[in-house]
Amino acid sequence: MLLINEQMTQESTKNGTLPPSKPAINKQVLNDVSSEHAHEILIRLADEDAKISKRIEEMALEYLTDVDLDGIAENVFCDLDILDVDDVWKNSGSTRYGYVDPYELAFEMFEEALAPYVDELRRCRKISMDEEAKLHCMGILKGIDMFEQEATTEFKDWAVDDPHENFIRVFKEWKKENNNLKNLEEMDGFIKKNFPKWHRSILK
Repeated sequence: MLLINEQMTQESTKNGTLPPSKPAINKQVLNDVSSEHAHEILIRLADEDAKISKRIEEMALEYLTDVDLDGIAENVFCDLDILDVDDVWKNSGSTRYGYVDPYELAFEMFEEALAPYVDELRRCRKISMDEEAKLHCMGILKGIDMFEQEATTEFKDWAVDDPHENFIRVFKEWKKENNNLKNLEEMDGFIKKNFPKWHRSILK
């Protein structure tokens, strides 16, 4: 048996390859697992072992607490900037389901582009990560303002009021159930300094 193993190792070395190790195989399996199944696996592991559950929680918090305000703003801007006016034209007007207003459709598209970021804000708030929720909100607001100031797409012509309306909507979503006076004051100062034209709107 030892002789066979030595021969296999020699042949593998001659070919310039080595048999895949167990860790390499395990990593490949993990790479092939869908995000949905990965979530189920984490839940099962957490249920089976208290120490593993604690470590999963610690690692999750590391990801959640790593909030890059400017990175979020840039991503929001990019997601808004790639909205295609052709989708407005193709899916509005007279349809088999009735008339679709192009401006209302553009607003829905704008809102849908922001949805993943607002969901992340809500997740942080749900687990009482107030500081992170505040930074997410600031990043979204900044990204919306970047679109308002910098975007030159045709879609923007059909979304004239959408930046302002969504700016207020996101702010109110963050403010809802927020009783942290320090964070409220910091957000007010942030908006007043960076988006003075919309500051009065948030006071209503």
